[in-house]
Amino acid sequence: MEYFLQQLINGVTLGATYGLIAIGYTMVYGIIGMINFAHGDIYMVGAFISLVGFLLLGFFGITYVPLACLLVLVFAMVFTAVYGWAVERLAYRPLRGSQRLAPLISAIGVSIVLQNFVQLSQGARVKPLQPMINGGITLVPDADFPVTISYIKIMIIVTTVVLMAGFTLIIKYTSLGRAQRAAEQDMTMASLLGVNVDRTISATFVIGAMLAAVAGLMVTLYYGVVDFYIGFIVGIKAFTAAVLGGIGSVPGAMLGGMLIGLIEAFWSGYFSIEYKDVAAFSILVFVLIFRPTGLLGKPEIEKV
Repeated sequence: MEYFLQQLINGVTLGATYGLIAIGYTMVYGIIGMINFAHGDIYMVGAFISLVGFLLLGFFGITYVPLACLLVLVFAMVFTAVYGWAVERLAYRPLRGSQRLAPLISAIGVSIVLQNFVQLSQGARVKPLQPMINGGITLVPDADFPVTISYIKIMIIVTTVVLMAGFTLIIKYTSLGRAQRAAEQDMTMASLLGVNVDRTISATFVIGAMLAAVAGLMVTLYYGVVDFYIGFIVGIKAFTAAVLGGIGSVPGAMLGGMLIGLIEAFWSGYFSIEYKDVAAFSILVFVLIFRPTGLLGKPEIEKV
């Protein structure tokens, strides 16, 4: 039981990061019906910006960990949001009225450009970061297998819950959220009713990029290493999480992220770690066979 609880904690922590990235996929698809395959590399850029932020703060002597994390969080979200806006402005807006395959190819091209840009500017070697948040809480101290939850895991879980609550409030009660819901239903009618569709879509890309930046910061603190290729692997898993939960559904994206994280953690703990990705994708296949729209997705109804 203690081992099960430990893997459960590990899976929730991993699933929280997947969920934050998956929200970016599902928001873009929900509004414009396209998959932003460059979103995983936006997460990678956020991780590198976080690393650069910590190095700059260390250079200026700001070593108080809570203040450093807060400043780097703001720094990473702002600069990563610029990348997200640029992706929408350069790769999607000019192709919005073209065939649906064209923006997909454009997004893949942007993904390759971002990977090579980071590789050339930062180097191809793995970039380490010294542990900044140490220690944790032992939940079951007297057991043969002590169950512990580190402070960084608590930080990841709490940050994810707070961001999800805040994002839900934005979608439900703000003018931006109403504009997003209107554009999701019918962009033409929304524009006729006064909604600035271009600004709404750009804001959606920016918000998704900011959430990806938070995930990049959390993963950098958790693992302590980043490289230019992490965006591809994590991006594929986050996209899988969005499809598993129901592409277009924000709660489904978080649910799918949690499920992918739990599947990987439990498979790695009880079976062979080399096949954890096979297990996650196999579960996705089975879910889509019996529920093609995902767990929380709704079938599209075409009015004629």
